[in-house]
Amino acid sequence: MSYVAHDESAFAPPAEVEEVELYHPKTWVGKYVWSQDAKIIAVQYAMTAIGIGLVALVLSWLMRLQLGYPNSFSFINPSNYLQFVTMHGMIMVIYLLTALFLGGFGNYLIPLMVGARDMVFPYVNMVSYWVYLFAVLLLVASFFVTGGPTGAGWTLYPPQAIAQGTPGASWGIILMLVSLAFFIIGFTMGGLNYVVTVLQARTRGMTMMRLPLTVWGIFMATVLALLAFPALFVSAIMMILDLTLGTSFFMPAVVSMGKLGEHTGGNPLLFQHLFWFFGHPEVYIVALPAFGIVSDLLSVHARKNIFGYRMMVWAIVAIGALSFIVWAHHMYVSGMNPYFGFFFATTTLIIAVPTAIKVYNWVLTLWRGNIHLTVPMLFAIGFIFTFINGGLTGLFLGNATVSVPLSDTMFVVAHFHMVMAIAPIMVVFGAIYHWYPKITGRMLNDTLGKFHFWISFVGSYGIYYPMHYLGMMGVPRRYYAIGGTDFIPASAHFVNEWITIAALIVGAVQLVFLYNLIWSYFKGKPSGSNPWNATTLEWQTPDTPPKHGNFGPALPVVYRWAYDYSVPGAVDDFIPQNVPPREVAGRNSSKT
Repeated sequence: MSYVAHDESAFAPPAEVEEVELYHPKTWVGKYVWSQDAKIIAVQYAMTAIGIGLVALVLSWLMRLQLGYPNSFSFINPSNYLQFVTMHGMIMVIYLLTALFLGGFGNYLIPLMVGARDMVFPYVNMVSYWVYLFAVLLLVASFFVTGGPTGAGWTLYPPQAIAQGTPGASWGIILMLVSLAFFIIGFTMGGLNYVVTVLQARTRGMTMMRLPLTVWGIFMATVLALLAFPALFVSAIMMILDLTLGTSFFMPAVVSMGKLGEHTGGNPLLFQHLFWFFGHPEVYIVALPAFGIVSDLLSVHARKNIFGYRMMVWAIVAIGALSFIVWAHHMYVSGMNPYFGFFFATTTLIIAVPTAIKVYNWVLTLWRGNIHLTVPMLFAIGFIFTFINGGLTGLFLGNATVSVPLSDTMFVVAHFHMVMAIAPIMVVFGAIYHWYPKITGRMLNDTLGKFHFWISFVGSYGIYYPMHYLGMMGVPRRYYAIGGTDFIPASAHFVNEWITIAALIVGAVQLVFLYNLIWSYFKGKPSGSNPWNATTLEWQTPDTPPKHGNFGPALPVVYRWAYDYSVPGAVDDFIPQNVPPREVAGRNSSKT
């Protein structure tokens, strides 16, 4: 019986670039500490990001304890609370999610998925991790300096950020800004590696339109970061100069205690524009890798090719381009010409179009698929629900007239966390459950995984659905305590207690996940080389876990796209990318 494949070719062009000789370490330290192997570097990134992420999780618990049970804990005062808010936000967005998606998954998956031995610049890749680690240590050091870490809010708006009276207005903010600068330097080293590897190190037959969507998502997110992070870098340097040398880039003339300050002529709005010119692409620096990964998880675990592959690729590109012209929808309450508000509200709605295309295509991929409700699939489906919910509330906030009254309320916190926290974290967990067998050679415990999913998923909705209600009631965000405010109903206090309890439970269940990671590493069931029967190249390596160099003596040759699942007429329900057409035809003829 003949079969019909989508993008199959018996010819693979000759290699255009010669293989680069790899550095093979001779000591344990060279292999696992100063490693130049992208897979080891990926694990280093992931462990560091998860470690600092756990710090941010504890900070969120402390915030929720104060909001749920005001003034019940003597060790939480107004200054501490603002510091917890600031550090939690910055750690989660930059040091956890960005580092995990690009430094963790990017390093591990890009060389394997494109059929490369390693990153193009292995030594630079190694240095990028150690610069990132240094940035994390600088951030942690701010907890131990006089005055503690900055409490200016995670957006670090001046003049508040460096004005006396703000918690951590001296060493705290300096360490935060210097840490961000080093983070960006380290990322730039890694980011150039990711882009060049995708463009120059693909194996024979791996065209750009045969790349898995995971690679497309990470690739486009890296391009965004390389263009957007410089805005944050220069704003961090300029604010350091305002604080230390008395320049006035952002600091206007300020009268404090009846005395005129040393700054004159600075523009705080300039910082806001620079920050959000970075800040909104940052949303997609996190979201695009998540989009790509969830596309691959859905396809593998539904045993069906991704619907509209080229449309999905161009949607990723379109989202990346449009993300640079929507930043001021974060600034409606800062004061702007109504025509500018109209422009940014319009571009915000336009960027929803390619995003909606991706959602439709995910649903159509699942339609009539042979859906296996594995743990990775549960997290992928959980992502779709959560992202749709968060996206719908984004339509409210993208409209200038609706956003103004909601801007400083808990509604924004709920929306932001649904889109930028819970949704990508769902993908992070799904990806770890999916690729953990390749990384370790062992399966994670399925029962613990499903327990982890259901408590996390249902618990997250128990946190953020009620928070939308608080926002609609006008409950302000970033307040240490609400007190007896007349316009806030008594139900708001009960809802805050409920949210706190749910947050403590969801946070605690992450310990089950960590236990599963550690226990399965030593005692998990052996996974074999391809437990999910996936088509992409990382599952076709001769060794599991892959050794340095990934593919043994010869690199694979690619003959087809990454989504040959349930091909009509084919005997097997998946055809790996490196299987030539004649071999597929031979399998079919031998079984008929």
